[in-house]
This record gives sequence, structure tokens and C-alpha cells, in this order.
Amino acid sequence: MVKYSVPAHLIGRRVRVSLRATEVVVFEGRTVVAMHPRVVARGTSRVVLDHYLEVLRFKPGALPGSTALAQARAAGVFTSAHEAFWAASRKVNGDADGTRELVDVLLLHRSLTAEQVTAGIAAALTVGAVSADVVAVEARRHTPDTTTATGGASSDRHHVARGDTREQRVVSLTQRRLTDPAAVIAGLPPDTRPIPSVVAYDELLPRRRTTTPPTPDVKASTS
Repeated sequence: MVKYSVPAHLIGRRVRVSLRATEVVVFEGRTVVAMHPRVVARGTSRVVLDHYLEVLRFKPGALPGSTALAQARAAGVFTSAHEAFWAASRKVNGDADGTRELVDVLLLHRSLTAEQVTAGIAAALTVGAVSADVVAVEARRHTPDTTTATGGASSDRHHVARGDTREQRVVSLTQRRLTDPAAVIAGLPPDTRPIPSVVAYDELLPRRRTTTPPTPDVKASTS
């Protein structure tokens, strides 16, 4: 009398369920694909937002009013960082594409820790980058020992002086490209390099033959 969610790829398929005293464990073959606290109230449901991400990637409009999102918020899984990224992404990319970027960020939780993803979101939002790719890069840089307040983690990142502290920040090259080239975006210095030239490579091309071919000898005859 209770409904429990499973990953979307298992829709319409038979699975093995272990009903225990305090939890419900779902198996695909020998692999655990879902674990839920056991619900005792009849007619209720227990769903996990992660199980629906592949579907929401193609139907982003279903996310705002979904039960999965409501339960994720109630459980504290969908945090204020996710909310902030979602709001910023929708403002820049529109509702549909902005929600897809959020879904891609949520998919990062399958391979990274919640702390890493949260740090990646914070670093991306610091420079106004509402891209899941930027979040992924920054999240993978994050380690508990070297993280700054903005979620950075690597010594090879761009450093920006601010007061008495040094802040590590991600640079949005897309943002720089879409703005005035002379502007300094996110602490990135102006590019003073000369325009690339391929003149040197022209010398590698085969030279055209300019020599006039010799005229064949013609024997004179007398009659």
C-alpha cells in the first residue's frame, strides 16, 4: 500500500525487493539500485529525486511541482546552493535550459560528494558562471584541506588579491568572449599577444615551377 521509487531505467521491469524492518532495498540482479526508509502510512510514497533525473533532463518543466523535489527539499538534499544555482541559471538560460543545467549539476552527485558539488556551485556562482561544466571542474578541484571560502582547491588556479587575503577564483572564458574584448573579466588580464600568423607555414608549401621547358631540337632538311 506504499509506493517507492526506482531509477528511471527500471520503469516497466521486474525487480527484487528486500522488505526489512526499517528499510526497503531494491535490487537489479545482485546490484542495489535503491534504498528507502520503510514507510508505515498507507497510501503514501517515498521517492528520490536522483531516480528521475534522466526523465527531467528531457522534461524540465516537470521539476518545479514534482513530489520528488518537494521531498528532496524536506530531506535537506536539495540545498540552498542548488536553489541559488537554479535561480541564476533560469535567469540567464531561461526556464527550460536553466533547469537542464541544474539537472546536470544534480547528476554530479553520483560521482562526487555533496561537499564537492556544493563547493563547485559556490565557485561557479562567484563569477556568474551558470554552467554545469564549470561546476564539475570546480567540484573536482575541491578537497577539504585546501578549500578556500569560494570552494577552490588547486594551487594552479588564478589568484586574485582582495585586501589582506588571496582568493582563488574560476575564470569564465565564455563570459569574457561574449563581452568587450578590452574588458577585464573576473580578474583575467588583457590579452596582448599578437594576432596569429601562418606566414611561416607558407614556406612549407611546394613551390611552383617557373622554369620554361626546353624547346625540342628540329633537324633542318634540304631539298
